[in-house]
Amino acid sequence: MKKSGFTLKDVQDVYGGPEGKLWELVMGEQIHIGGWKSSMELAQKAGIKKGMRVLDLCSALGAGLRFLSTNFGARGYGLDGTMRMVSESRKRIKAEGFAKQIEIRFGDVTKNPWPDKTFDVIWGEDAWCYVEDKNKLVSEASRVLKKNGVIAFTDWTEGDAGLTSSQAERINNFMKFPHMESRKGYEKILKENGFIIKYSEDLGKDFARHIRLYIDMLSEQLAFDALKIIGGDLALFQAMGGEMAFMLKMAEAGKFSRARIIANKA
Repeated sequence: MKKSGFTLKDVQDVYGGPEGKLWELVMGEQIHIGGWKSSMELAQKAGIKKGMRVLDLCSALGAGLRFLSTNFGARGYGLDGTMRMVSESRKRIKAEGFAKQIEIRFGDVTKNPWPDKTFDVIWGEDAWCYVEDKNKLVSEASRVLKKNGVIAFTDWTEGDAGLTSSQAERINNFMKFPHMESRKGYEKILKENGFIIKYSEDLGKDFARHIRLYIDMLSEQLAFDALKIIGGDLALFQAMGGEMAFMLKMAEAGKFSRARIIANKA
């Protein structure tokens, strides 16, 4: 694990400003790799059913909960640490008619505001890489999860091939990650908090393919839109392209990856 000095404040600055809008531009409202298809695969493997109470930790624009409500009839709850995301998600939830099915709160996911044994499922999609204390996140998730409940998430991770300190620092600095966990590291944290691993999958090849897709979109189709978001700063745009190219190189080498993990609370 290679830690950086980034904190929740830095993440709030990212998703409260132009960078958050830029990620939505290239990744859509769900702001995670694979969009609808990835969410469907995660939900099906997790066994989401109608009426389940699902808590999305780092719920962003609330698109994951709207997906689960629409396709599975789940009752959704979200917790996010960026006020812009919370406000915007509430607007979209209300506008699309989900106000009675989904509740979003502002707060720190390592200080969960709900009572013990409230939820059937803890959900996360490509967002826990922004959390400083991942053990505390999982510990709190376990506390609010019912017995035999499910934790199901995807996340950007250090690949099985491993990053050098300088490689990890470069990615962390660009993405504002406090640190990246590895897939095996997540397995260890889950087991230490009383979870039994059901699925643990490396999604590295698909991850690299999507990074390449985003680079192509920004360079060939969405350059005008992206430049508008960052105030027309061409030098910044080109620098960001260089960092994304570096991430692609690391992903193709198996050093930078994405994991899908599903576990049951014992």
